[in-house]
Amino acid sequence: MTKVRFLSPDGSLRVEGEAPAGTSLLDLAQSLGVPLEGTCEGAMACSTCHIYVSRADWGKLPPASPPEEDMLDFAAHAGPTSRLACQIRLEEGLNTLEVRLPRSYADMRGS
Repeated sequence: MTKVRFLSPDGSLRVEGEAPAGTSLLDLAQSLGVPLEGTCEGAMACSTCHIYVSRADWGKLPPASPPEEDMLDFAAHAGPTSRLACQIRLEEGLNTLEVRLPRSYADMRGS
């Protein structure tokens, strides 16, 4: 199980949750009510699940694929630790992960 901490754009704690290996970060976020839209449902055809990975955890994840990097070009406020939550799979041995929502994000669910 990986314990994930989702922070609000200002860095304050938003919500924490756990999920087993193989779970996408987007699926976990949505199950916890974190406002990440994921309009394309993980098909990497949008950037509505853009998040920032904490610098401390950046090296724990495999690098973004070239198509993910291309899609991040469309994300508002993309930065050096930007990733798409749909492309991060929690892996065995990844005990904790901290991510932060960007200043603006899509939440088309209306919640």
